[in-house]
Amino acid sequence: MKRLREFDQYRRTDWEIRSFGRVGDDNGGCFVIPFNGSNLQCVAAAGGNWDHVSVSVADRCPSWEEMSHVFALFAKPSETWMQLHVPAREHINYHPFCLHLWRPHNSRGIPLPPSHFVGPK
Repeated sequence: MKRLREFDQYRRTDWEIRSFGRVGDDNGGCFVIPFNGSNLQCVAAAGGNWDHVSVSVADRCPSWEEMSHVFALFAKPSETWMQLHVPAREHINYHPFCLHLWRPHNSRGIPLPPSHFVGPK
């Protein structure tokens, strides 16, 4: 993940203090990212051997285009991130319109299927 100080212009320190008891830093924070007329509310963190960004919009789930925009902002160009669908017993829903991006720190990378499974290049 990129250094989160790069996004200070979008940082919501009032949310950070209310949520975490302190202002965020390079490893975590709350942000509002304007995109195509919407405000994407993001909580980003690097810790516990994971990078994580949650993305929500007030009245609907974020679109693929919005998630791709957030990914392009927060991820380094060489990184692969993922969205996960976990078993129902593991599902946690704190916000009905929130999606998550994840990247493990300590692994050999996220396995990717052959690109031709998706379609021709």
